[in-house]
Amino acid sequence: MMARLRVSYEYSEAEDKTIRLGLFLIVCGIVSLFILCFCWLNPTLQNMQCKPVNCTVLSVQQSGEMFECTFTCGVDCKGTSRYPCLQIYVNNSESYSQALLHFNEQQLLINPKCSYLPPCARDNQKNMDSVLKKQHDWTKNISQSFTCFFDQQRRPDDVLLERSHDESVLLHCVLWPLVSLLVGVLIVVLTVCARSLAVRAEALQKRKFS
Repeated sequence: MMARLRVSYEYSEAEDKTIRLGLFLIVCGIVSLFILCFCWLNPTLQNMQCKPVNCTVLSVQQSGEMFECTFTCGVDCKGTSRYPCLQIYVNNSESYSQALLHFNEQQLLINPKCSYLPPCARDNQKNMDSVLKKQHDWTKNISQSFTCFFDQQRRPDDVLLERSHDESVLLHCVLWPLVSLLVGVLIVVLTVCARSLAVRAEALQKRKFS
């Protein structure tokens, strides 16, 4: 009787595969949560420390320096070209001091001396034309106000035109790993409960006919 009862607790092949799927989703959810938090959450939290403030364009000029950039022209084709340094200085409503405008945090990290990094072309003249066009556009906005992002603690001398990450990144970093984790737990729990109920029903049926 005990031997038969033990055999009845064994999972079928389909149930075993379902439990493995649930455990796989649980592991994927936990691993994804750690990876996404490490790769995205910390940079996003730092980026979100930038407060939106009002900026006013003070001056638009070229510094006279030339910087190198790397272009690609195929699978095995790569080279360097040069572009002029455009500097856009603004006054922000938080510190009321002059700061250098950058289009985003990525450009700030690549070249903190310049406001605009053009798409790197093979021809230096194309890079020059791209910078001149941007300089012309921003010269028309002198004394105009717009929203920028400022972090007085980390970068008191710089402001960003746009943030690279926002609240939606935080949502995705937490939501999808948790969904995977909860679905995996739900699959395992439902499979185990279903098997347990089936075993109890079988035991009751045997008692009835014994």
